[in-house]
This record gives sequence, C-alpha cells and structure tokens, in this order.
Amino acid sequence: MLQSGQTAPAFCSPNQDDKTICLDDFKNKNNVIVYFYPKDDTPGCTVEANQFTELADEFAQQDTVILGVSKDDCDSHRQFISKFGLRLDLLADTDGELCEQYGVWQEKEKNGAKKMGIVRSTFLIDKAGNLAYVEYGVDPEGHAPTMLEKVRALSA
Repeated sequence: MLQSGQTAPAFCSPNQDDKTICLDDFKNKNNVIVYFYPKDDTPGCTVEANQFTELADEFAQQDTVILGVSKDDCDSHRQFISKFGLRLDLLADTDGELCEQYGVWQEKEKNGAKKMGIVRSTFLIDKAGNLAYVEYGVDPEGHAPTMLEKVRALSA
C-alpha cells in the first residue's frame, strides 16, 4: 500500500468524455485528489461524488483538481455525471491498471463471501507529484469536507 511522502504513481486514463487525463497534466500547477470508488450510481459512491461536487468551487480556490476513479466505462461515467450534475472528472480504469498501481484492488468480504473489489480510497497529491495524504477504507459520508481541510493545511 502507498504511504504519504512517496511519489504518486504516474497515470494516464480516459475521463467520461474519452479525453485522456494524465497526472503529469497537473504537475507544478494543481494539487490533485484521486479518489477510488467501487461503482457508479450506488449509494455510498453517490454520496461521495455529490459531496465533492458541492465543494468543487472551494477545491478550485485551493488549486485542487478532483478525479474519481472506478472500473466503470466512460459511458457509465457520463450517465452518472448527468444524473447527478456532478462537477468532477471520472476516470475509466476498465483494465484495473490504475487500481493496481494505487493498491486499491483488494480482497473484500461481504455477507461471508470473499471477492476482489475496489477498496474506497483517497490520495491527495501535491503540486510536486508527491502523496501528501493517503487513506484506504474511506467512509464516504463527510469525506469531501475532511479532504478540503487537508488541502487547506497543505496550502497553508
């Protein structure tokens, strides 16, 4: 698993509009929050995406870009964004490479059954491309405001 202080793994992945987004696009310009979530349009994932959207202007004031990542495809992401009026990019990690790089593809247990899946996780990457904050096993409720405080502390 990744830890604060490490260099963030580089990536390029298509967003909801099939436009390739690379971590290097933001280097020396923006902080980046990369949050991984299990599935578009599910209860916890919707709460998290809506809360990041509610605070989008405040993140922007802190020079911070928000990127959500799941294994859903671009079409699913477009529908999710449209349904809830989300104001963030969602990256389609359909092959799971990004999930593997960030260590979020893990065995999970639900109702006694074990299977592989995305562990809800968030990474705050500073303008230099380093991991400023890492959290695995995120509770979606109230997570966006907590991350805004982390960004403000980083900028202070």
